[in-house]
Amino acid sequence: MKVILLKDVKGLGKAGEVVNASDGHARNFLIPRGLAKEATEGGIKALEKQKAAEERKRQQELEEAKALADKISQLTVRLKGKAGDGGRLFGSITSKDIAEGLEQQHKIKIDKRKIQLENPIRELGVAVVEIKVYPEVTAKAKVEVTAE
Repeated sequence: MKVILLKDVKGLGKAGEVVNASDGHARNFLIPRGLAKEATEGGIKALEKQKAAEERKRQQELEEAKALADKISQLTVRLKGKAGDGGRLFGSITSKDIAEGLEQQHKIKIDKRKIQLENPIRELGVAVVEIKVYPEVTAKAKVEVTAE
């Protein structure tokens, strides 16, 4: 019996797939528990439409992410910190500081966990920071640190 899986079923498949299951397994286990429904012609067409709509939505999000990445790459975030002799900061500039600076100066809200900062910035000057905007889209922003 062909069924459309509504949830992931271990050993059978992932949600949204059309799979063959034995008649007894489908009627006695999968369908009563809401894990699957019978694969009718109308159900398969509805599933295809849903997958197409999800793909269009994902493409739109990808385009928006690319536009945001281009915008971020052209920006410079200016931050101030207390510095001693030789241009060393007394503290450090973290990804949280960069995220707050982006929001205050350029009205772009980015989660601090998406800012790829290997080590906090501890010196005055300009640093290039990588920001992960979308799973396969990254942007490089300039962070300019000056003394207070």
